[in-house]
Amino acid sequence: MHLERPLREDLKATLDARRDLGPDYEKALVESFADRLDETIAGRVRAELAAQGAEPAAYGAGPRPKAKSPASTMTPIVLGSLGIGVPLTAIAAGQAGLLGLAITWIAIVVINVAAASAVMRRG
Repeated sequence: MHLERPLREDLKATLDARRDLGPDYEKALVESFADRLDETIAGRVRAELAAQGAEPAAYGAGPRPKAKSPASTMTPIVLGSLGIGVPLTAIAAGQAGLLGLAITWIAIVVINVAAASAVMRRG
């Protein structure tokens, strides 16, 4: 079994091959060594779990985090818009009157619509 070969020998062989083959094959050599390293680590973890009497789970098994719904993604944006909208309303109305108030809320609406469309496209 190739897992029995020491990892140091694999690294030395990879470096020697890189020296002989040149930089054109570097990506393939690195990926091959990384795969070997992953296999070695996984084997050691399985052996440790077996020594402790635990059953190793399949890769990727177990609970997965739930995908966020569009509503839960938009909640912070909506609350942030309202939180920022209140003081901006006071400032805009006091400094620029009705025109400033209209511009402020049009900008808030445009930002919320853009955020909602981005969330819907993603989800």
